[in-house]
Amino acid sequence: MVDITHKITTLREATAIAVVRTSSEETIKAIRENKVPKGNVFEMAKAAGLLGVKKTPELLPDCHPLPIEYTGIEYEINGLEIQISVRVKTIYKTGVEVEAMHGASIVALTMYDMLKPIDKNVEIGCIRLQNKKGGKSSFKVNSEGLNAKIVVCSDTISKGQGEDKAGKAIASKLREQGIESEISIIPDEAEEIRSALKNAKTNMVIFTGGTGVGPRDVTPETIEPLLDLKLKGVEEQMRNYGQQRMPYAMLSRSVAGIMDGKVVLALPGSTKGAAECMDAIFPHVLHVFKVIEGKRHD
Repeated sequence: MVDITHKITTLREATAIAVVRTSSEETIKAIRENKVPKGNVFEMAKAAGLLGVKKTPELLPDCHPLPIEYTGIEYEINGLEIQISVRVKTIYKTGVEVEAMHGASIVALTMYDMLKPIDKNVEIGCIRLQNKKGGKSSFKVNSEGLNAKIVVCSDTISKGQGEDKAGKAIASKLREQGIESEISIIPDEAEEIRSALKNAKTNMVIFTGGTGVGPRDVTPETIEPLLDLKLKGVEEQMRNYGQQRMPYAMLSRSVAGIMDGKVVLALPGSTKGAAECMDAIFPHVLHVFKVIEGKRHD
């Protein structure tokens, strides 16, 4: 299965439809009047559809098992056709469109099985995804024109005694969003940190390093007094995301805020920690630029 451990959890929804075509008004009448020999078609098919949604990953090898938190099945009769609508919801890292389509197909097949004794010409029509939301396509963010300065805070690396990996990891994550960046390396000195922030001419300034609890970790307390406001939700998201993957993340003092219209972030100095913070908040944090400009939320 595809690795989704880096994804964030969001509300996901999908609706799929299927069509069952009967060949006579007598069949439709039997369904309406609950006179089909095998039982109540709508209720039996609904029960089967619920099972179909839940068992999707058991039958489709690449599907991830996920918590199904809502399934709604509705019917609409149009002439000799029955339109089936299956809506599925979850709060998870991946979507539920396959679950919705599988549920719709099982509902349709159950109807076919129940109706074939009284109608030899029943057909299953198109089964398709009607709509979905909750993934990347629902939270599009425009990164056009944005750039960033990455500041690596490290005594060791600034002395040439180590290699910068965290800064490069951040730059790689930014390129995935279409954002160009430049990297500078400074020691863990408050004055150098302040200078790097005040002199930055980019839309974003991302620090990496100095967010722990060591004696030389001074990045947060240096940056925070310079911020016009803090983005506490962004900070919470980074720590929560990290804590789900590494228990030591609770010791991180990552910072997020805005100064002079610039987004300012202070991420851990470890390569993995920095990369995970980027995964936790990008691209969604870029929505802040739209808000800064005074535009309405979608």
